Amino acid sequence: MKLLKTLLLRYSVILILMPLFAFSLMHKFYVSVTNIQYSEEDNSLQITSRIFIDDLENVLEERYGVEMNLATEEESEEANYYVEKYMRSKLVLSADGKDRAFVFLGKKYDNDLIICYLEIEDIDLPNHKTIEIENDILTDMFEEQQNIVHLRINGKKKSFVLVKGNNKGMLNL
Repeated sequence: MKLLKTLLLRYSVILILMPLFAFSLMHKFYVSVTNIQYSEEDNSLQITSRIFIDDLENVLEERYGVEMNLATEEESEEANYYVEKYMRSKLVLSADGKDRAFVFLGKKYDNDLIICYLEIEDIDLPNHKTIEIENDILTDMFEEQQNIVHLRINGKKKSFVLVKGNNKGMLNL
């Protein structure tokens, strides 16, 4: 009888703890990393954004009602169009308070990440005093989304962690 009670207690504890462990293992970290660097040679800001593929697919499907199948043989022919459209709506750079449009150069995949390549051409950065970035990538989908931005301009480096409600960072040049 004592053995039966001990076994029941152990199984009860396991049954209570299993959902807690499963929940902690299922919790996901939501983050993107954007690097911005000034190229004197090209007189441009070169931008790379790294985003988890599954998160981007989810937001594209929810926002535009499209299924992209990124990084697969079934990838939609419209993938570049929708990735660019989303990036334009969520990533804004300005110089001295004036928004600057970027050129979407393309994308590539690295394991579970999509890397987007963007460029702001003919920016003539030595004549500007500030660069500001607004990054809302995935914040409308995931409350806990963090967008890390690294700026490297004219020998100055600055990093920001941008989140919903605090989505802007500025570098004085």
